[in-house]
Amino acid sequence: MAGAMGGAAMLPQGGLGAQAYAAPTRGAVCPDIPLTHTPPLKKYVDPLPIPSTAVSDPSVYPGADYYEITMRQGSWRFHRDLGPATVWGYWANNPHDPDKPTGMGYLGPTISVNTNHPTVVKYRNELPTTHLFQFVIDAIRSGCEELTPTPPPPYKAVLPFPSNVNVWNVVHQHGGFTAPQSDGMPMQSFSPDGIHAEHYTTLEPGLVKRNEAIYGYTNHERSCMLWYHDHGMGMTSTNVYAGLAGLWLVRDPADERLGLPRGEFEVPLILQDRTFHADGSLAYTMTLREGEDTPVVNGKVFPYLAVERRRYRLRFLNASNERFWRLRFEAWPRDTLPQVNLPFWLIGTDGGFRPPLQMLNFLISPAERYDLIVDFSQVPMGTNVRLTNYHAPVHYPGMPGEGPEIREIMEFRVTKPLSGGADRTRSPKELRLPTVAPVKPKPNTRRRQWVVYQHKLFRTMTFNAMPFEAPSQDFIKDGSTEIWEYINPNHDAHPMHVHLVNFQVLNRQPIDAASYQEDYEKWIDGGRKPKDLPVLANYFTGPPIPPDPDEARSNKDTFKSYPETVTRIIIQEFTPPTGTIASIPGSGTELPATYIHHCHILEHEDDDLMRPWTIVGHGDDGGGDHGGNGGGGHGH
Repeated sequence: MAGAMGGAAMLPQGGLGAQAYAAPTRGAVCPDIPLTHTPPLKKYVDPLPIPSTAVSDPSVYPGADYYEITMRQGSWRFHRDLGPATVWGYWANNPHDPDKPTGMGYLGPTISVNTNHPTVVKYRNELPTTHLFQFVIDAIRSGCEELTPTPPPPYKAVLPFPSNVNVWNVVHQHGGFTAPQSDGMPMQSFSPDGIHAEHYTTLEPGLVKRNEAIYGYTNHERSCMLWYHDHGMGMTSTNVYAGLAGLWLVRDPADERLGLPRGEFEVPLILQDRTFHADGSLAYTMTLREGEDTPVVNGKVFPYLAVERRRYRLRFLNASNERFWRLRFEAWPRDTLPQVNLPFWLIGTDGGFRPPLQMLNFLISPAERYDLIVDFSQVPMGTNVRLTNYHAPVHYPGMPGEGPEIREIMEFRVTKPLSGGADRTRSPKELRLPTVAPVKPKPNTRRRQWVVYQHKLFRTMTFNAMPFEAPSQDFIKDGSTEIWEYINPNHDAHPMHVHLVNFQVLNRQPIDAASYQEDYEKWIDGGRKPKDLPVLANYFTGPPIPPDPDEARSNKDTFKSYPETVTRIIIQEFTPPTGTIASIPGSGTELPATYIHHCHILEHEDDDLMRPWTIVGHGDDGGGDHGGNGGGGHGH
């Protein structure tokens, strides 16, 4: 357990690696439970709920917003015809009325901040010490090979949590420019009864109990929609599934002059898929299949939203554990428009605004955000516009039938009279949004390779055949630019998320996946000698392909690593925040600073598709790029 001196408990300088808890029992029987299917439910009978915005207390830390957010178990009804479900959620203290915290029970309140105005949050864990999906925790602990992380030789399987922990949690601000001690990485987890993971950290250690942690956030981002969610070691998937996720909006006062829809005409949409027992309780079935069978938006199944004939700004977050969605807007009756699908404009992605792009559909992977302008004045009064999903099997691109198909999601009812006179927002064609300058690689830009490797079919995946628990072996110079090449010889796409930084997708290139996988395994079996590492250029089957139109000219923190492809991203600057937040000692970054990257299919993340990397000063080699068995990021 991490200790603390001065203003903060800090990460060890040797780099992040998970503590090796007891080894699991091998050959254990995985849970034998029946596959649940959600009972038939009538569509579009529940109005879309909008998460409330938390109220900050600016008096606690002058110059910063302060929140106290508590994780609690509660009750939530997902559909009119379902009974109440036991769920987990975030609740924010209300400084104006302590008896009325802000939250729904499921998910969490929206945190809304201004860019570059810091935020301090005290997180409190009041969840039960028995998990809502305890059977999954028990199966991992027993050594079920489908669920327990099992890296390739010579590494041994270790449990991701100790024997006396069934629930632990930590909050990650996804997409944030955050010092590592406030980043909310898995090994910073803490339990309701005060058990700490190996790298647990907190600011102001004298002001917290053992089931609490204080984090500081810079909000040094462009205007964008981040989100916050659980990142508990070994149980992120089940914790988020239980409800631990919420929105974090970074505002820029200058946006008010852009002519965008605001107030009730700016609508957040948190997309998830869930399965329900007949009594309305949550069923977690992803130990048996890929994805769940019912759409949930902002906590409601098949909701509807009544809208006016005007432009709306719809801000999408895919908070599903595994599901990619390919979304479009279909007008009903179908003869309402010359074409069935209602066009829309993409104006932003993960890291903020981008040049407006007119589209008819878009593919959004877990953790990505899409910022759209949809003009409902294009359809007559009384029209229903349905948000639908198509050609996106689970896992994506997958094979039909592998996961439950979901087609309809929610309905927009164009039934409300136009309020406040004419729509005074600006046409997307006329928007003048902040631009994103393309990051140009130079001939000597450092490249680093990350291979998605699966030793056995339907078993653990790793980066570069290394477990997450192995210490960081990738050392990146402070302020440097790098190109990261994600080599995916699998048949599934993976949404990859890099903590701390924004990046741009550079290009993609198809590879002979079977030959590369075969030669990579020979390299592993031959002792992982750096000189024998397969040369990626020998496996290309075509030229580089430009980024998809919806990700080009965009700052991203999550991208799609397509199957049988190498995807290249370019990170312009690896520079963590070093300034003090709200005068709190130890709240800035000290080098070396270790962060992580991982697949955002949460079950893959829990099962070891995650690795640490470390930013070092210019006088620190950090041990080079190839330590141990030569399994660090393969660089050139």
